[in-house]
Amino acid sequence: MNDFPFLSVLTVAPLVGALVVALVPRRQGELAKWLALGWSVAVLVLSLVMWFAFSAGGERFQFRESYPWIPNWGVNFTFAADGIALVMLMLIAVLVPLVILASWHDAEASKRSVPVYFGLLLLLEGTMIGVFAAADIFLFYVFFEVMLVPMYFLIGSYGGHQRQYAAVKFFLYSLVGGLFMLAAVIGLWVVGGQTFDWQALSQIDMSTGVERWLFLGFFVAFAIKAPFFPFHTWLPDAGGAAPAGSAALLVGVMDKVGTFGILRYCLGLFPEASQWFAPWALTLAVIGIIYAALLAVGQNDLKRLVSYTSISHFGFIGVGIFAFTTQAGTGAVLYMVNHGLATGLLFLVVGMFVARRGSALISDFGGAGKLVPVLAGVFFFAGLASLALPGTAPFISEFLVLIGTFSVNKPVAVIATLGIILAAAYVLWMVQRTTQGTLNPALTEVEPMKRDITLREKIVVAPLIALILLFGFYPKPLTDVINPAIEATLSDDVGRSDPAPTVGVIQEAAR
Repeated sequence: MNDFPFLSVLTVAPLVGALVVALVPRRQGELAKWLALGWSVAVLVLSLVMWFAFSAGGERFQFRESYPWIPNWGVNFTFAADGIALVMLMLIAVLVPLVILASWHDAEASKRSVPVYFGLLLLLEGTMIGVFAAADIFLFYVFFEVMLVPMYFLIGSYGGHQRQYAAVKFFLYSLVGGLFMLAAVIGLWVVGGQTFDWQALSQIDMSTGVERWLFLGFFVAFAIKAPFFPFHTWLPDAGGAAPAGSAALLVGVMDKVGTFGILRYCLGLFPEASQWFAPWALTLAVIGIIYAALLAVGQNDLKRLVSYTSISHFGFIGVGIFAFTTQAGTGAVLYMVNHGLATGLLFLVVGMFVARRGSALISDFGGAGKLVPVLAGVFFFAGLASLALPGTAPFISEFLVLIGTFSVNKPVAVIATLGIILAAAYVLWMVQRTTQGTLNPALTEVEPMKRDITLREKIVVAPLIALILLFGFYPKPLTDVINPAIEATLSDDVGRSDPAPTVGVIQEAAR
């Protein structure tokens, strides 16, 4: 099965689907929806086949394909996937059909073209798959930039309050980051012998000064994309204005391109610079954990609140990456997947509340659980998963990050732990103000608020709840493919190994 061109087919299929769906006549919106859903399910099925074809104990990069593109520049359509890319590709394949189903009526609410909306979702899926599957740096850069386009229109044309401002801010921030990366890509091409192949570039030697400057170009682009503090200000605006389904993909998957890029490109191509910049990166990550959590506590807009929680969570991922231990690195990648599931669920449930109330303001709710008890229960579960309650998947990720960091950098691990306390504060306060307490009389006058969770909504949330619980108790299917990739990144690329256990030394000293 390794001979089948999984990655190129998975990249191209949603792009073709986007064109087909977008060309459906505007009056046939229902047809466009079903076409988009069917297409995304087909991508999910093929992704599952690829998952089972992947050999966790085999070569680091599998499903490699390479086709000439611009030979004079050394540019090729080269695809390959390691365990890190594989789990992200599966996250995309799982989330997109659920987002399409959850967004069934979003386009009608905006009174814009239904086929174009669902075509944009498929276009976004194809570009996100391409960016994680690319093994040619120029190809990666192309997908990195192109995926901005569908998200820009999803926010600017189909979003809510201040959607145009949020879309422009999102686009400009990402474009500036992309310019930093472009300069670094060109520099890497020059010093790397005029090739963009990742494997070839990972073997070259470069001077310390050049390596650090090139690292900085890539890191700034990825820090904006993630986003890390202080490059984060675009996300609350974009997440707050975007339709709930699009926000789930923006925060759940698209922003992970930043942390994935740091692992694959910053650590893989610039090992010395990565270690030299690590203290600064850890500092920014820890500040982001605390700062974003404090801002989340004071939010009155549900979607902006969830966006700020994600900035805090990205700080944990950053800590896990730059701790340079296998446990922390595995935890960081696991966090990328589990955060996508938990925050994706939270955004989708928030969207269900907003669609009923016609408002995302917490002050417009109050006691909503008395009218929609099942939906309120799902909301509570999504909040508990977001704060990493034991038994949910994010807990495993957070635990691995903290324990892996504590073994090499105790102050960072201790300070980061404060984020867990703040997470409990903002999540429980959000749930209490929205669904608990005295019923807001205004809710009884809003007819949709009297309708509890529908069958379609149950189909959306059930797989995410199941996966969050499954990986909370049994993360082995994910860690089996993530661990070898992290070990190769740290040992082969960065040249770091885990610290030797100290228990035996302490016991010997005690004797």
